[in-house]
Amino acid sequence: MKKLIILSDTHGNAKAVEKLLPLIAENDYVLHLGDGSGDMRDVLSVYPEKVYLCGGNCDFFSSYPIEGELEIEYLKIFYCHGHKYGVKSDLEKLALEAKRRGCDIALYGHTHRASIDTLHGVTLINPGSLRFPLDKGGSYCYLVIHKDKAVPTIVGDRMYERELPCT
Repeated sequence: MKKLIILSDTHGNAKAVEKLLPLIAENDYVLHLGDGSGDMRDVLSVYPEKVYLCGGNCDFFSSYPIEGELEIEYLKIFYCHGHKYGVKSDLEKLALEAKRRGCDIALYGHTHRASIDTLHGVTLINPGSLRFPLDKGGSYCYLVIHKDKAVPTIVGDRMYERELPCT
């Protein structure tokens, strides 16, 4: 069994990431899906073997790739920020890209809205934003994978309307 912490859209809120350090320490993987990937510098320096990052549309001058793949137990995961796949409109392009890559799960951010959906046989997970809503803690995803089963749980506030200027 493997446990993952999935973050996205921290937008400079490194303090929120820091508060999750005890949780990050006891899990097998941590993924940041962009727009604030730089907020993971300290985590990356302490746990380089378990941190996976991708750049988002607001990660200016980032050297992180905009997407990647990861195999955990018997599942294949596609991860990206999501802006390239138009996730604010619908999840069709994202699901089809994950399916084309032979992935069972697609992780994405960008919308700042936590959600768990299934489309074309692909489980689509957005952890929401750890940055917004202000003063409410935001959200992240705790994902447990055992063999070919995945159980995602959104932790924190799930829905809100706050948008950032660089969307």
